[in-house]
Amino acid sequence: MGIEALITQTRRLAAHEGRWMASLGLWAARRSHGVGDTDIAVGYARAQAPTAYGLIFVFVVETVGVSFMLAAYPVAHLVMLLLDLYAVFMTLGLHAAAITRPHVVGPAELRIRRGARLDLRIPLEWIGSARYDLRFPDTNKSEDGVLDVAIASQTSITIELTQPVATVSLLGRRAKIHTVRCHADEPQTAVAAIKKLLPMDS
Repeated sequence: MGIEALITQTRRLAAHEGRWMASLGLWAARRSHGVGDTDIAVGYARAQAPTAYGLIFVFVVETVGVSFMLAAYPVAHLVMLLLDLYAVFMTLGLHAAAITRPHVVGPAELRIRRGARLDLRIPLEWIGSARYDLRFPDTNKSEDGVLDVAIASQTSITIELTQPVATVSLLGRRAKIHTVRCHADEPQTAVAAIKKLLPMDS
């Protein structure tokens, strides 16, 4: 990997870090990111909530336990305390990002999001069909031209496009996709909202 590519990836990771940190403030203020007055927010975080809160509980217990174990070693105690607190903060921030950055059905486009990692904009006229379609994708396999935006290892909506759209991963990898599979807390309601805004001949 060249220096330029490394710098680009570092910038992308730093931007991701900033987004999930900002999401904590949005969550505390009960606000959403990128949802206009005429837009429909489609939540997807409910499925991952038990896992997120379970991890936070484990990290908190670990923080307390390690603090007692390393009480006699001030430097090691401080280092581990900072790492453990960061783990709690990050897990909470990533979950906050999923809550405050929902999918968005707007009058001109559909935004498919996954927390602070992904924000894919699809013009409505590029959507050929949208349907309820519960799947549990294999993370070890990928299909050409298919983007699985799974939450808690599941997707519940499949969107077929009439022309490919470009995506960029967190680390900058680019791809062209013609099918998007994503999850929603209320998938059938979300599909109905998308179909309502599609051109009549879709």
